Amino acid sequence: MAAPRDRVAHLLRQLQRAACQCPSHSHTYSQAPGLSPSGKTTDYAFEMAVSNIRYGAGVTKEVGMDLQNMGAKNVCLMTDKNLSQLPPVQTVMDSFVKNGINFKVYDNVRVEPTDRSFMEAIEFARRGAFDAYVAMGGGSTIDTCKAANLYASSPDSDFLDYVNAPIGKGKPVTVPLKPLIAVPTTSGTGSETTGVAIFDYERLKVKTGIASRAIKPTLGLIDPLHTLYMPERVIANSGFDVLCHALESYTALPYHMRSPCPANPITRPAYQGGNPISDIWAVHALRIVAKYLKRAVRNPDDLEARSNMHLASAFAGIGFGNAGVHLCHGMSYPISGLVKTYKAKDYNVDHPLVPHGLSVVLTSPAVFTFTAQMSPEHHLEMAEILEREKLKRKLHYAPLARAVGESSSKKENLELWMAAIPGT
Repeated sequence: MAAPRDRVAHLLRQLQRAACQCPSHSHTYSQAPGLSPSGKTTDYAFEMAVSNIRYGAGVTKEVGMDLQNMGAKNVCLMTDKNLSQLPPVQTVMDSFVKNGINFKVYDNVRVEPTDRSFMEAIEFARRGAFDAYVAMGGGSTIDTCKAANLYASSPDSDFLDYVNAPIGKGKPVTVPLKPLIAVPTTSGTGSETTGVAIFDYERLKVKTGIASRAIKPTLGLIDPLHTLYMPERVIANSGFDVLCHALESYTALPYHMRSPCPANPITRPAYQGGNPISDIWAVHALRIVAKYLKRAVRNPDDLEARSNMHLASAFAGIGFGNAGVHLCHGMSYPISGLVKTYKAKDYNVDHPLVPHGLSVVLTSPAVFTFTAQMSPEHHLEMAEILEREKLKRKLHYAPLARAVGESSSKKENLELWMAAIPGT
């Protein structure tokens, strides 16, 4: 069993050293060369960083008071054109007006943003000279707002300065940013909890991103009432994203196996590897997904199910935002980045689109068959959580069975994953 584990660990290390040259999710770009203070070659510490989170039905109405408490005088509200016509955005603007907050609306956020759409939002932010930001929407909106805040706060920086290597320079963020309140309306990305902003780099047709604890939102307002406006396929695909965030962070290479060890704590990456605290959040998110995702998709008025999925997104965000993701996300970027004509059901967009959660979940059976050899105990625990008796059609069990040395009579109980996928 040691040999298969070594092969998996070797691949995960190679992906990491290449900055995955999955440039979205590995972030070894931030690890400056040099010997660490401990003299170690692999890391010996992990750090938890997360936005403040407030949860409750109707909590969005408090956003104006929050800005008033921050002393904000000139606020940028970012959203997309579809959401700008729906009640959640009106709730935010009503709260602004009630509390005397001056604001301007930017509603040109692109679903699955690009470097071009980031730059348009950045230019709006620079012209506006805002002293606070509110991002209202899914991960695309929150990520766009993070980038706008960053580059408006660092006006002399070139766009690629903070973009992950090897595409960008991956410089650490040292400038102070303005407060950013994230109000998520989907239940997938967990972007309200993380210091990551993902986009398509059009010239190379790849996804990459910006990763720094400095860009995470100041506050996330998780209001389950907003999820009632999510179409069936949007909540399904965003649920797949939560599922894979939890699974991948729980099976990420442990932080103490990651190298090189940073010479300075500012260069320790946000995705630092699996750790005991991220594990707690990942497992809890997975339990919620297993219990509520099907209900949330099948019953659009089931506020309990949709509320719990909204929380699961944040919990998984805390997990993967401080541990990392790996192969599912790494392989999702060619799937979504090379899309030519496909347009997903329930997504009202004017461009071809493979929803992020869908592109991630497609490869998950193969990924977790492979990674099971690295940490069979974690994989078995996840299989238990996802009601393994329902998964027989979803994944071959033999590699996992071999990894844990189970007898043939036990093999029938080891098939993995997708219990939460609608229709199983």
